[in-house]
Amino acid sequence: WDETHFGKMGSYYINRTFFFDVHPPLGKMLIGLAGYLSGYDGTFPFQKPGDRYEQHSYVGMRGVRLWSCFCAFLGSCLVPFAYLTVLELSKSLPAALLTAFILIFDTGCITLSQYILLDPILMFFLMGAVLSMVKCNSCADRPFSASWWLWLSLTGVNLAGATGVKFVGLFVVLLVGLNTIYDLWDLLGDLSLSLVMFGKHLLARVLCLILLPFALYTAMFAVHFTVLNKSGPGDGFFSSAFQSQLIGNNLHNVSIPE
Repeated sequence: WDETHFGKMGSYYINRTFFFDVHPPLGKMLIGLAGYLSGYDGTFPFQKPGDRYEQHSYVGMRGVRLWSCFCAFLGSCLVPFAYLTVLELSKSLPAALLTAFILIFDTGCITLSQYILLDPILMFFLMGAVLSMVKCNSCADRPFSASWWLWLSLTGVNLAGATGVKFVGLFVVLLVGLNTIYDLWDLLGDLSLSLVMFGKHLLARVLCLILLPFALYTAMFAVHFTVLNKSGPGDGFFSSAFQSQLIGNNLHNVSIPE
């Protein structure tokens, strides 16, 4: 059922047809992009679950192609992400390998990753955020180094990605936020650290973990509204002034009083 739902939204992006959905746009835009790059023309109706795709090219939205890099590829990335995270936290190779094997043979993870769903995209960004956070913590002894900035910035990018797919991504924002508060509190208690240096630490985290994710999250909606410029099933959720900007809408280019 969900593949019917989100596959249809991927078609909307390919056809530039405006729609409304409760989830943020990033996951559905990536589904549409993967379909477009793999030759899908956005014409499959996605009317009910179980309909055969016949001659329509759906493989790019589901399958593993490096240049469309989508659901199955993102789902397969969870294994090395989990391996590296546990290895960094435990410093135990057996523990990291056990974690990787648990995910490799997890039926739910395999099933979710082979269909056109938001779940593998969401999990990719969730686990990417946790891995980046853990890697950044491991660089605590060399702050402001290139690797420290890289992992801190990637944490912010993954936070934007997680919340841009589904709002449940806010839970990983909470996790990273609590970890950041703990780090800053620890730094504030370090009497060998000047207030100027503490201010630099605070500013770096504000820049990478607040401003960067906010800018990326806002940019997703800018792309969303730029691409979907044709009238569609989502028109009625928005104002007349907004509908007048959609090609094919009855109000298109009509002068509307304030």
